[in-house]
This record gives sequence, C-alpha cells and structure tokens, in this order.
Amino acid sequence: MAELSLGPHHVAIVMDGNGRWASKRLLPRIAGHKCGVDALRSVVSACADRQIGVLTVFAFSSENWNRPAEEVSGLMDLVALAISRELSQLQQAGVRIHFIGCLTSLSGKVQSALADAEAKTAGNRRLILNICFNYGGRWDIAQAASRVSALGQAVTEEALSRQMALAHVPDPDLVIRTGGEYRISNFLLWQSAYAEFVFSDRLWPEFGEADLDSAIAEYRRRERRFGKTSDQVAVGD
Repeated sequence: MAELSLGPHHVAIVMDGNGRWASKRLLPRIAGHKCGVDALRSVVSACADRQIGVLTVFAFSSENWNRPAEEVSGLMDLVALAISRELSQLQQAGVRIHFIGCLTSLSGKVQSALADAEAKTAGNRRLILNICFNYGGRWDIAQAASRVSALGQAVTEEALSRQMALAHVPDPDLVIRTGGEYRISNFLLWQSAYAEFVFSDRLWPEFGEADLDSAIAEYRRRERRFGKTSDQVAVGD
C-alpha cells in the first residue's frame, strides 16, 4: 500500500464568508472583511510555524467588482490600510509578499501600497504569501497565452506555465475553501489541476489554526497518485 501524503508545501485558500459572517451579526459587510484580515494574520503565522513554504489566498476576484459599490470601495480602502498596519509584522516574520492579478486597473493609491509591500519584503525567505487581488483563473490563462504569443513561442503546457501569474512557486498541493461552498470560483484553474481540495463550513473570520491543522491532516491521509496506480506509487516510494 502506498504511503500517505506528507506536506503540503503550498497551501491555497479561498477566503469565503466574510459578508455572511457580518450579516449574521447584523453588522455591515465591511466589518466581516476587517475580521477576515485578523483571520488571515493568524493563518499566515500558523503556516510559517508549520514550515509551509507558500500560502496563496484569494482576496478579491475579478468578478467581485459586481458587488455593491460601497462594499468594493470599502475593500479597496481596507487593503491599503491593512498593508500599512501589517507590513512591519510580516517583515519581522520573514514573509515575502506577492500580489497576483490585474493590478493596473486599481487606483494609484492601492497600486503604490502593493508595490511598496512587495519591495520591502523582497528579501524574506520564511514564507511566500501570494495575495490574489483582482484575479481570475481565466484571466491568468489568457494573459499567459498572450505573453507566449508575443514571444513568438508555440503554445504548449510548459510555455504557458512559465507565463502564469504564479510561475515563481510550485503548484498548490492543497486548496481550502471556507464558507460552506463547494466550487472553485475561477481560482487557480490552471495551477490546481492536481491539488487536493478540502471544503470547510467555517466562515472565514471563524477559521483558525485548528481548522488549518484539520485540513492538513485530511491532506496527509490522501494518496497522491498523479495518474498512476497505488501499486506504482508504492514502488516509487
């Protein structure tokens, strides 16, 4: 029998449920997003402590522009504020930040804050934190194909992979979605081809270290075959 999975090295999370968490408490939806920042802080620290090399989170999708204007505006302000407040702690913790997505459509203020955070953490090596902001999996594939075409290269899996927004890290091993939803929602469509998925009923502001450990334990119980049979994996091990 094949050995069970170890790791993961790269964890990706769809942080879902901030608005519903707030609505259940008769609070404005932006209050849920603010508490979601606290949950992210805790999970980033937990991942670093557990020697996970890469954490990728879905913070704002390209479809989220369709939400009420007040919520979108509040989210943009929250991003800039959260970066300014959290940057020093992330720097001390050895976290390197990458912002992934179509960033040119963001305001100059937000773009400047993102670029500053990336520059100040560029030398950190303990944990890579990819924050997907104004990101969509279809956009990612399309922009990669456009780059391959501009380079005059044949469109192959290898060529596309080199141009993907997450080309600087290995593909995710484990994808977690909170909030009780069971769909991928245009997140890492290319990169999650062989990821293990764990779905949690926890709304994101409620998600903590114990929930992360539970997802990791579930991941480690699974057999990672990548198209092979169990016998082949056992022989390889």
